[in-house]
Amino acid sequence: MGPRRVVVVTATCLVYAGCHATPRPAAPAIEFTSLPASGEGSPDKILPIAGRVEHSRPGQKIVLFAKSGVWWVQPTRERPYTEIGPGGRWNNQTHPGSEYAALLVEADYHPPLTTVELPVKGGAVVAIVTGAGAVRKNAKTLHFSGYEWQIRQISSDRSGTRNEYDAFNSWTDRNGLLHLRIAKQGDHWTSGEVALLRSLGYGSYRFVVRDVTHLEPGAVFSVLTWDDSGPPREMDIEVSRWGADTGKNAQYVVQPYYVPANTVRFTTPPGLLAYSFRWEPGLVAFSTSRVSAQGTGAGVVAEHVFTSGVPTPGNETVRMNLYVFHNSRHPLAKGCEVIVERFEYLP
Repeated sequence: MGPRRVVVVTATCLVYAGCHATPRPAAPAIEFTSLPASGEGSPDKILPIAGRVEHSRPGQKIVLFAKSGVWWVQPTRERPYTEIGPGGRWNNQTHPGSEYAALLVEADYHPPLTTVELPVKGGAVVAIVTGAGAVRKNAKTLHFSGYEWQIRQISSDRSGTRNEYDAFNSWTDRNGLLHLRIAKQGDHWTSGEVALLRSLGYGSYRFVVRDVTHLEPGAVFSVLTWDDSGPPREMDIEVSRWGADTGKNAQYVVQPYYVPANTVRFTTPPGLLAYSFRWEPGLVAFSTSRVSAQGTGAGVVAEHVFTSGVPTPGNETVRMNLYVFHNSRHPLAKGCEVIVERFEYLP
């Protein structure tokens, strides 16, 4: 019995000593040191984001996501990885979202463009942190034609030209008419835009707009659909000469515009007009009509039906904007204003 006890005790001591011979490495950890404000997802705005990693290994990287409906890899699908710098610090840019996530991953991890649920820790995903930035308190809205609209206050690269938006460029008057304007602020122009706060989907959309033939070649008035949380789902009625001094001044578009069959140009005449589109599965029918003093139709100006490339509904919203098309041929010389009398929707 005695020798057997000695063997057991000796074995226990060897195991115990072995546990202390090789200390277990500290687990990797990741944190945010700078988060942008929470906001509506936007392809036009990009914000700084930063953080720090402890106990990472060579070759590991950061993958960022922003949530807008679903989680979107950041900053773009072409650049989904963020390098880890000295001291474990990292920084990059992200589009705005309601929440943000940072993943510490192995070199062989390939992130999805979008995902409903974030990847879980394990395998090539070493550590995860999520967080929400501060909520913006200066978001502004207005009521127009029985709906609530958000006033744009962030910049945009729409049509390939940079525009700054000012909340003072969108308002309703005592008669309930919507005003959008381009105004000078210091040495640059500011634009106006409003976006419906709810998605309406298939149906008929009608915008009654006062004379817009006074617009310079460098100004653009448009009504459109846009989805911030998924594919753009963009369809447009645009009034602009895009920097040309002659020619047709308006167009119907189902994006992408660079497909020749997706754009139809026409001329919008002076006077009160109704710009409309009827959106159905596989079809969108645009039309522009004169409006009589009684508010009824008084003759069709232009119309076109698209049956190819028509998007399906998602989280798209209707927007109206007046902005600057920056061009060297006919730069904007003075401010301008567009008045929308009413918006109507029928499912």
